[in-house]
Amino acid sequence: MYEYAIAWEWLAFAARWFHVITAISWIGSSFYFIALDLGLVKRPHLPPGAYGEEWQVHGGGFYHIQKYLVAPAQMPEHLTWFKYESYFTWISGFLMLCIVYYGGADLFLIDRHVLDISPSVAILISLGSLALGWVVYDLLCKSPLGRNTWGLMAVLYIVLVFMAWGYTQLFTGRAAFLHLGAFTATIMSANVFMIIIPNQKIVVADLIAGRVPDPKYGQVAKQRSLHNNYLTLPVIFFMLSNHYPLSFGTQFSWVIAALVFLMGVTIRHWFNTTHARKGRPTWTWIVTVILFILIMWLSTVPKLLTGETDAAAVAPAFQQFAGDPHFPAVKQLVSTRCSMCHAAEPVYEGIVRPPNGVMLENDAEIAAHAREIYIQAGRSHAMPPGNITDITPDERKLLVAWFENAVEGKKQ
Repeated sequence: MYEYAIAWEWLAFAARWFHVITAISWIGSSFYFIALDLGLVKRPHLPPGAYGEEWQVHGGGFYHIQKYLVAPAQMPEHLTWFKYESYFTWISGFLMLCIVYYGGADLFLIDRHVLDISPSVAILISLGSLALGWVVYDLLCKSPLGRNTWGLMAVLYIVLVFMAWGYTQLFTGRAAFLHLGAFTATIMSANVFMIIIPNQKIVVADLIAGRVPDPKYGQVAKQRSLHNNYLTLPVIFFMLSNHYPLSFGTQFSWVIAALVFLMGVTIRHWFNTTHARKGRPTWTWIVTVILFILIMWLSTVPKLLTGETDAAAVAPAFQQFAGDPHFPAVKQLVSTRCSMCHAAEPVYEGIVRPPNGVMLENDAEIAAHAREIYIQAGRSHAMPPGNITDITPDERKLLVAWFENAVEGKKQ
């Protein structure tokens, strides 16, 4: 059993590493070609059919690049395709989803305080949502609405916000954000696999056959590429969020997700505008910072919106983390809710070592990790995963009051 757990842990690490490598390749090439496309310059000497050109310098050499909106007059001898980066990014991401969230559904996927379902049902919901997301998105793009690029993007934003809310009603907070990233990434990768590459293959086939390619295939592919452009940064945020519980473990996590999609738009707009040589719209960074500050504020579950009572009224004020006479209550809470995993020899099934090396077995260890306890189990619901040990709202308030009053006591 021990060897199996170790092998499974390394398999998860390998899948994560593979995912990061492929994601860097996909995102890097995507960002490069977007910048290249926006920076193209039209000049009189361009050959027939060429839309624009770009001169670049890198690695001690110069590059002269020309773009054809439809296709050149004849098929070039060598043609490089950019597709496998996308395919393997999705495959490796789905592998991680299977290893971590499907293999550990009871711990990471299901929160029975949110929705009491079996692991098999949760996995089916997960798979169905990813497939349904692509179907709905594709139908919207092919509908009359698809002819209005920005109107379509507005509707898609509403769909994404709805999914953000929906996932928080189904899974743990961590799994909800991960699935929102997977939902979006599935759309992006399917755009490449189902639309962009097939359309390019039609154009290539026409060139080989001596036919003039229809420009509609390039136009459709460019629209899907535009969507991928604006969705990339939010996907990265959601994939990183599992390390930051204040992003996903609070009551307003779905609102935070909605704001993250907006930040993706503002940041990409700055880069797109800059690469197109249309100025540097600094207002986008101002808006991004404001949105991020709003996210930080929402992550604390403000009492103005929730109607919660002051946490200080729930538990006595502590002057020091481990020195206050009321500390035994916190120690008892941590011992019963946390130490089955956070121990030198964890007793929870499937856990062979304390997560992140954090042990909470004595006063010194609990005091040393007071901030982590406060953030992950007090201010957010990230711990215990899926609230597997049934920590109560009053107990979370106790942890919040303990930390905040202890900090205030140290300042005095």
